Amino acid sequence: MLHVDPIFAATSVAPSTLAAGGEAVPPPFTVARVFTETRLDSWLALGLVVVAGLYLYGVYRLRLRGHRWPVIRTVAFLGPGLGSIALVTASGLEAYDTALLSVHMVQHMVLSMVAPIFLALGAPVTLALRTLSLRPRKRLLAIVHSRIAKVYSFPLVAFAIFVANPFVLYFTDLYRYTLQHEWAHELVHAHFIMTGCVFFWPLLGLDPLPGRWPYPARALLMLLSVPFHTVLGLTIMQSTTLFGGDWYPSLHLSWSNPWNDQVVAGGVLWAGGEFVSVTMLAVLVVQWVKQSEREARRVDRELDRQEALQRAAESPA
Repeated sequence: MLHVDPIFAATSVAPSTLAAGGEAVPPPFTVARVFTETRLDSWLALGLVVVAGLYLYGVYRLRLRGHRWPVIRTVAFLGPGLGSIALVTASGLEAYDTALLSVHMVQHMVLSMVAPIFLALGAPVTLALRTLSLRPRKRLLAIVHSRIAKVYSFPLVAFAIFVANPFVLYFTDLYRYTLQHEWAHELVHAHFIMTGCVFFWPLLGLDPLPGRWPYPARALLMLLSVPFHTVLGLTIMQSTTLFGGDWYPSLHLSWSNPWNDQVVAGGVLWAGGEFVSVTMLAVLVVQWVKQSEREARRVDRELDRQEALQRAAESPA
């Protein structure tokens, strides 16, 4: 349900104007309303609290056993991972996601690109495997290595889903439908998160996944994803048709022009996509370098061991 500030009654927005789910649209957007329009009654907000609690409980159980869990993984998962999801779905931004296309695009970028990267870096599957008992651990491994998981986590399949989804959503009547029905709009949010996880988990994730590509192939796939956001963003900016049909004009917002807002939305997708793509490519390169260093140390240790055995064999009895 959209939370509407009491000041709405004093704004120029007509009380009969409705948004998704039949709720009145919010008052003019300001930075302050990102905090004052916060909502914590959605199923997604509840899910974030549950997931965060389970993750922290897993870390706590590991510490009870005397095992260490990298702090940086916990920070990545809870901070920019779950935290960024909460920022765009539980804060005041949520009150404007059916009134402003630009706000929806911010949600799109965060839910499909920012949050999944840090969720993957938090390695929740590895944490679960280290804390679960034998039977649940076997079930989780069976899911991770199932045929469905192998198909969806295959980089080319995940890439195709990641690229095609926005075009299917925005260039069909599906987007208008999600604006009219709140349950569909929130389902799209969850779908963004799942799509991003399917794409980024095999590329950047630290969890043990089947069929993971070598780093050069992963880097190439990430480079191929960069032009996609540029094309989509420029297409939205230059479109002569309003996304969502007559939905935004029908709101009669005196403080927002749907055409100008659509140009801003395309710019958000274009610039945000390029920035996140370059950032995630940098993360991949860092992982690649660290993996190469670990492999070099392993080879050095093996050579030292063989050399020691050879000296021992050549020395007098």
